[in-house]
Amino acid sequence: MQWNQAALTRRIEVSAHHRPADLVIRGGQIVNVFSGEITVADIAIIDGMIAGIGSYEGKEIVDASGKWIIPGLIDGHVHIESSLLSPKEFARVVLQHGVTSVITDPHEIGSVAGVEGIRYMLEQSEGLPMDQFVMLPSCVPATPFESCAARLTAEDLEPFYSHPRVLGLAEVMDYGALAGAEPGMVEKLASAHAHGKRIDGHAAGIAADQLDVYAAAGIRTDHECINAEEAKQRLALGMYVMIREGTATRDLEAILPAVNPHNARRCVFVTDDKLTDDLLDEGSVDHNVRLAIRYGLPPVTAIQMATLNTAECFGLRDRGAIAPGYIADLVLLDHLEELTIHSVYKQGRPVVIERQLQEAAFPATTLSNATHTAALSRCHMTPLEADHLALPLRSERCNVIEVIPQSIVTRHAIEQADIVNGHFVPSVERDLLKLVVAERHQATGHIGRAIVKGFQLKRGAIVSTVAHDSHNLIAAGASDEELLLAIRHVTELGGGLAVIDGEQVLASLPLSIGGLLSELPYEQVYMQLGQLQQALQHIGAAQHFDPFLTLSFLALPVIPTLKLTDLGLFDFAAGRHISVEAIEQPHSLPQT
Repeated sequence: MQWNQAALTRRIEVSAHHRPADLVIRGGQIVNVFSGEITVADIAIIDGMIAGIGSYEGKEIVDASGKWIIPGLIDGHVHIESSLLSPKEFARVVLQHGVTSVITDPHEIGSVAGVEGIRYMLEQSEGLPMDQFVMLPSCVPATPFESCAARLTAEDLEPFYSHPRVLGLAEVMDYGALAGAEPGMVEKLASAHAHGKRIDGHAAGIAADQLDVYAAAGIRTDHECINAEEAKQRLALGMYVMIREGTATRDLEAILPAVNPHNARRCVFVTDDKLTDDLLDEGSVDHNVRLAIRYGLPPVTAIQMATLNTAECFGLRDRGAIAPGYIADLVLLDHLEELTIHSVYKQGRPVVIERQLQEAAFPATTLSNATHTAALSRCHMTPLEADHLALPLRSERCNVIEVIPQSIVTRHAIEQADIVNGHFVPSVERDLLKLVVAERHQATGHIGRAIVKGFQLKRGAIVSTVAHDSHNLIAAGASDEELLLAIRHVTELGGGLAVIDGEQVLASLPLSIGGLLSELPYEQVYMQLGQLQQALQHIGAAQHFDPFLTLSFLALPVIPTLKLTDLGLFDFAAGRHISVEAIEQPHSLPQT
């Protein structure tokens, strides 16, 4: 529609003042992300596209005097599933924060439901007043070190490349398969390149010389650098650095010193994983922009990193700026540096007016067919008893997963465990809890058991079916009885989150779509997350990080240092499972 003959004719006629625009936004202070200037002018819009900047007449006039106008924000890398919301409800939240486009990787639901999961995300995001572009999951399963419900091959992904909202291949996290040029991985890379698509990186814990492997494969982005030095290494190779500020991982302050006038155009903002309560309370990439300005980045540069830079990174030539020939994705601000959002326009149509979401802009969204429902609604587990959770030990000296607050990286600690009758017993006094990962897709009965430090529970247990990347069930608790109740409860829900105290379920949130997403409106999810947070306080959980999101990454073996899968305790540095008993020296990476 944008570039057909009729649309072009109308746009040119408006630009040349031969016909009135559909809409003119008048008198606002326009942020020019090309020149860095701020100018006062009219924005003429027709057919959802900008036709001119200057002095124009239109059928409808919006007075933007005293407002700043910036392009619609773009989140360069996000897993919508981490919000626990359906695509529609996610859009209802982030549009209120000025985000009109996102680049999403449906890796999580792809890991649970394969191609059906990808189809679900594409179908449920159709017709929304925001653009949810997709990068296809590259690593399902992520590694051979855990049980996964699905397997996505290059052949499985191939048909999706014809979809207009599929931009490429998502984060390549299996460095071993990449560096070893394993045929399955190379086939996926070659297919993406053959279709002229982008490929995202995932270079967590990778040494500087190993980055060459990513660059040589044509991978041009990475969101896993955690400090300025790592950012500089990627920028030197011509990669885009994705500066992440999510719920569990907050890297912006550490990376920002690497950004300078020479390389800022190769930097973009992303959230990666952010829960609904944080999206509502803090925001999406608008929060990144505000933080960057607070830390000294010029406002126009920070806005550029959340708009034009991201659009150019992904070849989205029709957005990211306010200029003729660009989509009229616009955000009106009451305050530039605080990024105080007043109104949001998607393709020239108001979706947020005076901070009020325009519900009429949203279509009704339901699961398209029974096949989706069957494929996405499952929690198939072998019935568990207390003895299935037992962790036998011969030695008190144990390898322990130590949580690092606000990080998905963990420490490899060595601790003296309490042993009773040859089995580990959690100690809330010493903050040593039992961690369990149980396979939940194929009823294999696989259960991994380990010791975790850092949650600070005084009693009780927490459980989730969100456990990156294979999304088996994960739980941490102060006793086997409470762990067992937690596991049984979320299994009955068909997936979800829960907090247990003794024999009582204090709070829970059902996640009926693949054990990952709620069918509820975001307002109800927000309320139930609040109840979960209150329950966490009741059992004494740490308050300086999000326990549930941190828990969800303790099963992710592609991130340093120690993690737990359903097959056992995994040492990232050694590249293998190890015993909970510290009968050998740890192979941990040096701490950064």
